[in-house]
Amino acid sequence: MDMDNEETRMKDSKRRERQAGSSRHGKHDIEALENPDTDIGLCGWLLVAFSILLMLATLPISIWMCIKIVKEYERAIIFRLGRILRGGAKGPGLFFILPCTDSFINVDMRTITFDIPPQEVLTKDSVTVSVDGVVYYRVQNATLAVANITNADAATRLLAQTTLRNVLGTKNLAEILSDREEIAHSMQSTLDDATDDWGIKVERVEIKDVKLPHQLQRAMAAEAEATREARAKVIAAEGEMNASRALKEASLVIAESPSALQLRYLQTLNTIAAEKNSTIIFPLPLEMMQGFIKH
Repeated sequence: MDMDNEETRMKDSKRRERQAGSSRHGKHDIEALENPDTDIGLCGWLLVAFSILLMLATLPISIWMCIKIVKEYERAIIFRLGRILRGGAKGPGLFFILPCTDSFINVDMRTITFDIPPQEVLTKDSVTVSVDGVVYYRVQNATLAVANITNADAATRLLAQTTLRNVLGTKNLAEILSDREEIAHSMQSTLDDATDDWGIKVERVEIKDVKLPHQLQRAMAAEAEATREARAKVIAAEGEMNASRALKEASLVIAESPSALQLRYLQTLNTIAAEKNSTIIFPLPLEMMQGFIKH
């Protein structure tokens, strides 16, 4: 138990170190992307000035080309002559761009959900299972999501598939069936660390279904049925043993009091008569049987 706790503490410390390192790298990347000292050069400033003059000359028609709107759940990354504009993402609301020199990309900041296709995984105990899941993620930093990766959504989907295979490959079949929450938490931590440089925040990972081979399902069902039958036989045997003990005690009580046997006899007659059948009973005095019992 102490060794397991020590390993858990070591893993947590390594994870915190990775998160701290990734956060430092993320801040460095943001500062590099949004560096206000970035110079577009003399030619660039001439093109910007020409674009401003063109906008002023074509007013008020050009105003419809310069004013853009982003929704509450979106952010806009503006590129001026190929460089990210100072200040990073814009929005929500109105923002202003220059014609000819500026372009922008809208980034959706809402939580995105996608299914992990069923993955054929070989477990640690050499059992092939098919596992699928679902991932919830959102864009946390629009600038990194646009500048650091070509397609953040496709990359996150592929990474989720490979992470699912890697995590399940280190588990036994019993652990996969019983520790789904732990597996989901491990996948979430791994995905979150890997996508931090892309500006992606993995909020939740869930294992949907674990499909076993039909032969293994039949074997497990037969094993469970045999276990239940063995438990039923043990319970029946215990009941017979308790019943025999109770009958033995009852016989000892009746042997001590002959009138108790007569009362039991009358109770049996009462039970038979209440069932509305055609049984005919001839009661005989018990004293007549004493001679036969002595012989």
